[in-house]
Amino acid sequence: MGLISGLLNIIFGNDRNVIAQTAEVFRENTEEGAARAQQLRLGAMAQFAQEFEVAPQGWFDRMMDGVNRLPRPALALGTLGLFLAAMIDPVWFAARMQGIALVPEPLWWLLGVIVSFYFGARHQIKSQQFQKSIARTMSFAPKVVDNISALGALKATSPGVADAGHDAQLATLSVAPDENSALAAWRAQKGAPATK
Repeated sequence: MGLISGLLNIIFGNDRNVIAQTAEVFRENTEEGAARAQQLRLGAMAQFAQEFEVAPQGWFDRMMDGVNRLPRPALALGTLGLFLAAMIDPVWFAARMQGIALVPEPLWWLLGVIVSFYFGARHQIKSQQFQKSIARTMSFAPKVVDNISALGALKATSPGVADAGHDAQLATLSVAPDENSALAAWRAQKGAPATK
């Protein structure tokens, strides 16, 4: 009994397991691997969270954010206000529109450029990039068709893929038996005469 308990104490004593420790040399401990993977995920999530943290802003940053948010609602609400003014007091509205009629054409162009730049620049850039990518992809189409047909001709099942054509020397070489160097070496080792 003392021998068995001594052997078990050697293997499992002092809170250790020699069998498990030996097995961990060849196979990862699943529980510890899961703990490491969890730490990795937590670290990645903490890094992602830091990327989206908002830094404290001063009064100037807050003011500029507010100014940047004004033009779109101001233009939308101003246009709605013009419709309301035309319905409420048509004479007053007509007098104001007469003043707008006196605005010179270059000023209208400038206003159009400013509004177009403010609202349409990003849309225009994205649509141009999209059109360029389509044009670039379409320019590859003839080359892709040529490559597909060339690859199709290389299939072993394609008719005439092994045809020698008008090359008579290639045709005769393709049917002539070739020397088998492994068989010749075997025959030399066995002392058998080499045959052709």
